[in-house]
Amino acid sequence: MSRQRIDFEAALQHATRSVPWAGVRHSWETTAHRAVRNDRPETNASSLEEGAMCEVLVDGHFGYAATADLSAAGLRRAFERAIASTRATSAHKVHAFDDTQRPQASGKFVSPRQRDLDQTGLDEITDCLLAASKAMQLSPRVVNRSARAMIIQTRVDYFSSNGSETQQEFQMADVALAATAAHGLQSQTRTWSRTGQFGGEVFDRTHLGEQAGRVARESLDLLDAENCPSGTMDLLLMPDQMMLQIHESIGHPLELDRILGDERNYAGWSFVQPADFGSLRYGSELMNVSFDPTREGQFASYAFDDAGYRADKQMLIEAGVLKRGLGALESQRRSGLAGVANFRSSSWNRAPIDRMANINLEPGVDSLDALIGRVGRGVLMTTNRSWSIDDYRNKFQFGCEHGRLIEDGRLGRVVRNPNYRGVTVDFWNRLAGVGSDDSTHGTAFCGKGEPSQVIRVGHASPPCLFRGVEVFGGQS
Repeated sequence: MSRQRIDFEAALQHATRSVPWAGVRHSWETTAHRAVRNDRPETNASSLEEGAMCEVLVDGHFGYAATADLSAAGLRRAFERAIASTRATSAHKVHAFDDTQRPQASGKFVSPRQRDLDQTGLDEITDCLLAASKAMQLSPRVVNRSARAMIIQTRVDYFSSNGSETQQEFQMADVALAATAAHGLQSQTRTWSRTGQFGGEVFDRTHLGEQAGRVARESLDLLDAENCPSGTMDLLLMPDQMMLQIHESIGHPLELDRILGDERNYAGWSFVQPADFGSLRYGSELMNVSFDPTREGQFASYAFDDAGYRADKQMLIEAGVLKRGLGALESQRRSGLAGVANFRSSSWNRAPIDRMANINLEPGVDSLDALIGRVGRGVLMTTNRSWSIDDYRNKFQFGCEHGRLIEDGRLGRVVRNPNYRGVTVDFWNRLAGVGSDDSTHGTAFCGKGEPSQVIRVGHASPPCLFRGVEVFGGQS
C-alpha cells in the first residue's frame, strides 16, 4: 500500500469522527502545449497540477475544501476547513441530502490507446506540426499557416468513507491546423481539428499532411468564392458543425442545475422546464440523442463521475421526445427527474457540478449522397467559425467556414461566409434526414460555473438535413 493511500485513509478516518460521510478526490494532470506558425516553433509550454478535493456531509449539506498539501497533516486541515464551513452554511442549504447521493463505487478505467503518449517525444510532436505547416505552403496567398497540439495525461483517484475506491487514467490530445488566405482586403481561414482520447498514434505525419494540404486548398477556394446566398432553404450540416449545434442547443439546455436556476447569474437559464420531460417534442421523429461516456475515444469518456456514480449510456431524446435531463444525483434529488452520471469537475480545486460529457446524435439510415440528392435548393455547411445563442439557449445564430450550394440534388460551387439562424425546438423539428455514418468531435473549452470551470466534452454526429432554414451570407 502506498504512502499516499495511507494518508487518504487516515484523513478519511479523521473526518468521519465528526461527520457521517467523507470523500476525497485526488487529481494529477500534466498538460503540454506545442505550436508552430509559418514553419517556426511558437509555443513550448508544459504544466503539472496536483491536489485533492476533500468533501463532507454535514446536517444534510455537502461541502468542500481543496488542498495541494497532500501530507497527512495537510489533508486533515482541509477536511477540518470543509467541516467548519459546511456546518456554518448548512442552515441555509437549498435542499437536504444524504449519503445515497454518494454511492459506493469500485473500479478502474484506462482510456484506450495504440501508443502511450510517454513514448511520443515532444520533439517528435513539434517535427510533425512543422511538417503540417510546410504542407500548407501552396501559394503566396496563404499568408498564415499554423499547427498546434495540446497533450494531456490525467489520473483521478477517488476514495470515500463508505468504501468507494476508483482509479481512472486518461490520455488525451487536441490537434488543430489552420490556413489563412488573403488577397487585398479579403481573407478566409480554413481549419481542421482532431480531439479525443488517443495515444501517440494521433501524430501521424501522413494524415496530418493530407489534412494540412486540404485546409490550405479550401482557404484559397474560399478567397475566390462568392458570398453565400440569403433566403429560406434546406441546410445540410456536416458533423464538425453538428458538434456545436448539439452542444449549444441540446447539451446546455438540458443541464438540470441550469433548469433549477443555479447558472442564471453566470451562463443563463434554459427554455426547458421540469414539466417538459416526457412530453416536449424537442425535434422530429428522426432525432435520437444519447448521453454516452462509455463510447471509447471521445473526449469525455469515463467509467465514474466525480460522485462515484457509474456511467452508462442513457437516451436523452427518443424519436424527438425529451426523456431525460443532464443532472447528477444531487440535481435528480432536488428536481425529482431522471438524470445521468455527469457530476464533473475541471480540476482538483473545483467542486463537481452538472456537466455535459459525450452527447451524441445517433446515426440514421441515409448516406451523405442520399441526403444531398434530396435537396432541391440548399447549402452544405461545415466547421463552425462563429456562434451566438441567448441565455435561455433558445434563439441562435451560427456561422461556418465553408459552404457549398446544393441545386437539384447535386453538390455545386463553393460559397464563403455561410450563416444560419433559428429557434431551438422549431429548428430540430425541421430535421428531415440523418446520415448513417457518424464521426466524433469535441472541445476542451466548455465553460460553466462560479468559480469558472472549463471542461472537456465530446459530441458524435452524422451529417444532418434540415428543411426550410433561414440562411444568409456575410459581408467580408
